[in-house]
Amino acid sequence: MPLPISIPDLISQRIVENARIEYKSDWNPERILHTICAFANDIDNWGGGYIVIGIDEEDGMPVKPVKGIEKASIDRINKEILQTCNLIEPRYIPIVEETSYEGKEIIVIWVPGGEDRPYKCPISLSGQKSAKAYYIRKVSSTIKANGQDEKELFSLASKQPYDDRLNLNAEIGDLKSSLISEFLYNVGSDLYEASLSQPVSETGSAMQIIRGPKEMRKPINAGLMFFNN
Repeated sequence: MPLPISIPDLISQRIVENARIEYKSDWNPERILHTICAFANDIDNWGGGYIVIGIDEEDGMPVKPVKGIEKASIDRINKEILQTCNLIEPRYIPIVEETSYEGKEIIVIWVPGGEDRPYKCPISLSGQKSAKAYYIRKVSSTIKANGQDEKELFSLASKQPYDDRLNLNAEIGDLKSSLISEFLYNVGSDLYEASLSQPVSETGSAMQIIRGPKEMRKPINAGLMFFNN
């Protein structure tokens, strides 16, 4: 699955908020694992986040010129990302893309909010088998969840039925405008007239059958059940 946003737009933060992006100058398995786990838990329902490896940061902003990653190490890092993410429970694998930016190689890890949250991962990757913990994002930091945070994570998981989840494999175009307008007409909705002329994305958002962060608006499963041929 490709990234839902261009790399220049991501790094310039024109679309994605700063708190949803973490920059790492190098591959740091333990810290990056904790951040992947935190974005996947998505405690504030932001829509997950992004980790950019190969760019340093200062006060949450990318440092220029870009440091980049040695091409020779990219394959090894990709393999280690997969191996490290296999330590997450329940299993969670993010989307990873290597690309060039300003003449340097970087790796972008896209971590959408997970459907099987809450997720936990090892506290430490050094040697002996480590205890596991839940991690969350608070503002722009990754922290270990405390007892109250864990209760909130489990509460969020229990409140999100399948019908209400984003379908990451679907597109807004899979929703049929004619079926939506017919439904709105039959129920006497004030949205009916507008639905005849405005994009499905606007009508669907008003009906809460299209959700997600700005760069990745997706239909929910209930919308696809009712408004897809």
